[in-house]
Amino acid sequence: MIKISEIKVGDYLMADYEGDKREGEVTNLNPGTSQVCIDNGVQEFWYEVEQLSPIEINDDVMQKLKFHKEVLEDGTIKYKKGAFRMLVPKENDFSRMEIWYRDETRHITQRIPLHVLQNHFYSMTKVHLNDESFD
Repeated sequence: MIKISEIKVGDYLMADYEGDKREGEVTNLNPGTSQVCIDNGVQEFWYEVEQLSPIEINDDVMQKLKFHKEVLEDGTIKYKKGAFRMLVPKENDFSRMEIWYRDETRHITQRIPLHVLQNHFYSMTKVHLNDESFD
């Protein structure tokens, strides 16, 4: 389960309403009631934190977010978006990664969900990570 303290406006999460799961963007938070407003592209709706699940990072997600992918000679993969860089060991292996922006580098040693990556991206760049972020 996701903790409401991990969720920020702009994060992408999976929302489940009676078995109908939809990906959406957080547009508002109400920590007092543990409710999160999600825009799924059709409408905005309030969900309980228990109805939300993280989105796994994979190559498709990175492409949707308009990262530019570069396969290095040793087989590692570098994803680039503006001055932000992310290095993973191999194709679709996000079990550990190195991320950096300008002079700040972070080493992530376990798999993290998309909203946590978005929060790292924001704290480093001061820009929300979405498909419209700087290129």
